[in-house]
Amino acid sequence: MIKPATPFLLALLLAAPAIAQTTTETETTQSEEDAPAADPADGLSLGTPLDAAEPATVDDLAPGQTYVRGESGDWSFRCLKANEGQEDPCQLYQLLQDSEGNNVAEFSIFPLNDSGRASAGATIVAPLETLLTQQLTISVDGGGARRYPFTFCNTAGCVARVGFTDEEVNQFRRGNAATLRMVPAAAPDQEVTLRLSLSGFTAGFAELAEAAQ
Repeated sequence: MIKPATPFLLALLLAAPAIAQTTTETETTQSEEDAPAADPADGLSLGTPLDAAEPATVDDLAPGQTYVRGESGDWSFRCLKANEGQEDPCQLYQLLQDSEGNNVAEFSIFPLNDSGRASAGATIVAPLETLLTQQLTISVDGGGARRYPFTFCNTAGCVARVGFTDEEVNQFRRGNAATLRMVPAAAPDQEVTLRLSLSGFTAGFAELAEAAQ
């Protein structure tokens, strides 16, 4: 059975946004007389309140780090912090899970300008245990399935870099959900089926396309 893939998106879109940690004050039942002496090397005395961490902002990120700018339905806008003076590139991103809630694959898509037949590019990351010769199939709302090859594998998973035509993007716009199918290398007579929600895709893709003009 295919194991969950680690959160990924290569150098372009892979890290999750920084999550600020908070500290809470703990109660003590010891009296001041019984409390142990503070170690002078600590620079703190017992009972000194600790400051909670401040949430990181986009301005705090270094170029090359990724962050979530917002959401559109079931999709997230995952962006890459660019160098100063440059626009941060963003993609629509969705983490795909199996029926048991395990993270299995990642799907990101972005508009392409002046790229021939392809009007959108996508990066799909599957687990390492995928049978590559069976490729990846995608269908929308139970329609005809299309087959796409994997491009390469690394420690994070096996990657399919896909170019979608206008027709395929329009299927995503009209559809409710897409189905991704892949075959486990350990069980070539079986397949793993994942659901890709298309809720919010039309608005999210239009926003990215407008920003890219």
